Amino acid sequence: MKILFVGDIDGRPGRNVFTSSLPELNAKHTPDFVVVNCENAAAGKGMTDTVFSQLLEAGAHGMTSGNHIWDKNIFYPTLRGDARVIRPANYPPICPGFGYTVIERNGARLGLLNLQGRVFMPPIDCPFRAADAALADLAEKEAANLPILVDFHAEATSEKKALAIYLDGRVSAVVGTHTHVQTADEQVLPGGTAFISDVGMTGGHGGIIGVATETVLPRYLTGLPAKFEVCDTDVRLNAVIIETDDETARAVNITRVQMP
Repeated sequence: MKILFVGDIDGRPGRNVFTSSLPELNAKHTPDFVVVNCENAAAGKGMTDTVFSQLLEAGAHGMTSGNHIWDKNIFYPTLRGDARVIRPANYPPICPGFGYTVIERNGARLGLLNLQGRVFMPPIDCPFRAADAALADLAEKEAANLPILVDFHAEATSEKKALAIYLDGRVSAVVGTHTHVQTADEQVLPGGTAFISDVGMTGGHGGIIGVATETVLPRYLTGLPAKFEVCDTDVRLNAVIIETDDETARAVNITRVQMP
């Protein structure tokens, strides 16, 4: 199985480059599933039903998210009702949405699990224990050797690597999101779990992690609040291609992708 995972789609520039780049990526890599992180896809913060439909029509089969998925509460009903988009599983159960799901396409099945870190992040439940609970439930309900992709939305590289080692051999991949900077540490761990600290961002790289420089810099210089605007220069797509063994669901390769 081949999985294309696209890093944090940031606003309209990110949506546009995803839509325009996906046909070429599909032709070159022939992924069985396309999964995107969508938490910043609507104007740089949160999601809307319109953007959700746009990403599905463009070719996404499943979507993960993070802390900004809560920024537009008009999207909460979709979170509650459509498991093609998930939110971090270690938020309290009362929060709307699914923390993990299984998506299907052309007879193939892929498990998706979303988790959020706690280092330099809002205090929520333990991602390690939430992963154990989700994997136990999937093991009870699903056939053995189901490929499972984990999006770990976190700040600290150390926390991301720790979770990957903790889950090594139990999931097909642990991919980091949130920092918007693609890292160069992609690897397949000894147990067969693919890992990268951060997949990066799909959007404007000409500013400061996806935000226009002129709306961010004054905040550092003055300490005063500022309204951020999405950057629309140096637009790139950041992603990874993960290949898994059909019999064991273990990863055999992970490759970074960056497209202007």
